[in-house]
Amino acid sequence: MTVVEQVLFIGKGLGVTLILFFGALAIGGILGISVSVLRRSFKIFRLFVDNVISILRGTPVILQLSFVYFTLPSLGISIGFLTAGVVTLGINSAAYIGEIFRSGIDALPSGQFEAARVLGVTSYRLWKDIIMPQVLRNVWSSLINESIALLKETALISTIGGTDILKCAKHLGSIQFTYFAPLVIAGVYYYGIVLCIEYCGKYVERRSFPWSA
Repeated sequence: MTVVEQVLFIGKGLGVTLILFFGALAIGGILGISVSVLRRSFKIFRLFVDNVISILRGTPVILQLSFVYFTLPSLGISIGFLTAGVVTLGINSAAYIGEIFRSGIDALPSGQFEAARVLGVTSYRLWKDIIMPQVLRNVWSSLINESIALLKETALISTIGGTDILKCAKHLGSIQFTYFAPLVIAGVYYYGIVLCIEYCGKYVERRSFPWSA
């Protein structure tokens, strides 16, 4: 195969990689923010949430992925590799994003919450208009780093048969009996996506948080 043909062959897995990335990022972002707000608003949930986050952060992602993909069918729940990947990576990412937002919330002066209660500001307005804009500004760089880490974790889908970038590269290597060029091309794909994430992150930061350092 020529270099162009190899690039196109490996590029067939780009769609799976991007679906995994954006799907898991959406789930992780929604759950992570929700968890951080619930932990602050309802202390009764804090112990339960802390234990769940500890388990998710303390066990390998590949173990969690294998658990979801191989055990759910035994319970009568049919699940494909793509769904298993999105759900597993999304929930795992939620644990890290939740911690990122928790640290950002805890860094804010507690007087803001007290002042909002005194002034009669509703919880929705408090979080939407006062707390979250400040938290996002403070944790934006950490969120970009988590997004990059999540992208690299999508390569684990190849362990359960997912035809992502890495799986296509390994398949091509087995056909050609040489893995050097296919793996280099796969690395270029991943690095290119990382550069896009960094560029978009800096663009949003400049437009949304021009006052940040």
